Amino acid sequence: MHQLTLAEIARGLADKKFSSEELTRVLLARITQLDPQLNSFISLTEELALQQAQAADARRAKGETGALLGAPIAHKDLFCTQGIRTSCGSKMLDNFKAPYDATVVAKLAAAGAVTLGKTNMDEFAMGSANESSYYGAVKNPWNLEHVPGGSSGGSAAAVAARLLPAATATDTGGSIRQPAAFTNLTGLKPTYGRVSRWGMIAYASSLDQGGPLARTAEDCAILLQGMAGFDANDSTSIDEPVPDYSASLNGSLQGLRIGVPKEYFSEGLDPRIAELIHNSVKELQKLGAVIKEISLPNMQHAIPAYYVIAPAEASSNLSRFDGVRFGYRCEDPKDLTDLYKRSRGEGFGAEVQRRIMVGAYALSAGYYDAYYLKAQKIRRLVKNDFMAAFNEVDIILGPTTPNPAWKLGAKNSDPVAAYLEDVYTITANLAGLPGLSMPAGFVDGLPVGVQLLAPYFQEGRLLNVAHQYQLNTDWHTRTPTGF
Repeated sequence: MHQLTLAEIARGLADKKFSSEELTRVLLARITQLDPQLNSFISLTEELALQQAQAADARRAKGETGALLGAPIAHKDLFCTQGIRTSCGSKMLDNFKAPYDATVVAKLAAAGAVTLGKTNMDEFAMGSANESSYYGAVKNPWNLEHVPGGSSGGSAAAVAARLLPAATATDTGGSIRQPAAFTNLTGLKPTYGRVSRWGMIAYASSLDQGGPLARTAEDCAILLQGMAGFDANDSTSIDEPVPDYSASLNGSLQGLRIGVPKEYFSEGLDPRIAELIHNSVKELQKLGAVIKEISLPNMQHAIPAYYVIAPAEASSNLSRFDGVRFGYRCEDPKDLTDLYKRSRGEGFGAEVQRRIMVGAYALSAGYYDAYYLKAQKIRRLVKNDFMAAFNEVDIILGPTTPNPAWKLGAKNSDPVAAYLEDVYTITANLAGLPGLSMPAGFVDGLPVGVQLLAPYFQEGRLLNVAHQYQLNTDWHTRTPTGF
């Protein structure tokens, strides 16, 4: 049962081959048995999962249908879940139980999805390796000595190890797509505003976006269908009709114009990954796509711009966690200043403190124009590059990451080296575009992903291309040894 995809689970439940409760019990036992190797879960919600599974079975018995009705999933631990710990991977929120459900959680629950638990993540979603979590590093099921990517590494590792078929995740600078690439999954970052951020604890509000992580594009389409839609509670949510993502999966790629930016193939890219990307291009050409070289001239400025804007927003968003209004409070403070200093110093980890300090500096009176304002201007140039490119092509293709997953601890002493791994993913967040990573092969036994980018609200096109590619390749079917 644990090898079934979301689509196969939906068919099995509809055909009464098994019940949601049976499937949920199998997966909960599997998580209990195997997750100690991976550390992919922070909280397991067994009682809630069985209640939801029984309710889903009762709904099906009355004739109700739905692709997510009775399907087991997990939520990244920054989506608020009523009465359940929502920690953001931080000591700061270790004892926080949300008083309400995030919109994404509520929508998926209404669709009948079964929540198995909350997955591990980089603290407050800050990281590319899932090593900054207060609850310890997550391991990559393809090689337990390597990182699974971050910040949604817990969701990625759990799905890759077949502990569950799909999970929610978030992407601020690549935190869905990079873990997908590192663990041989399909991961989709929707257009900014497509999925509600209400109840999703913020890292950088103008960049964060929730999305699905699963093994196939077909499964991502199913999960995104349940997540997407306008939300009046979220001022950044866009009132745009949600299409039937599954209906567009089987469209022909004949004549599809795919742009390959020349800037993607610089000296920083592992040549073995470059070869796999070129192989993916050839596969799509066989399906009728037309390939064209394009240019994104301001891509080189994206990383410095991102690492000014994101920390600046983080320093503002995380100011509420002060030991008074929210979060961990130190013991026996001498005065209010001591309370603030020690609560934040003890509650936040090193990476979060680093980004708060960088952000506060960039927003300070003497440096706002020199750093933050200039970064926002670069952001506009990056968006303009994409708009120009999409006048010529329908999709942009390239590597998801410049290298395969690195060893645990390998970049801990050099944060900038880890930041550079986001070079291909952060531009989509700066521009607010949808992006998808799908499996494209292996280097030294570790998975590699190919990234697709599309114009605003063209998630269906991304899923269509990925699905057609997956019908003609088998990379996404490979399972890590031991799982």
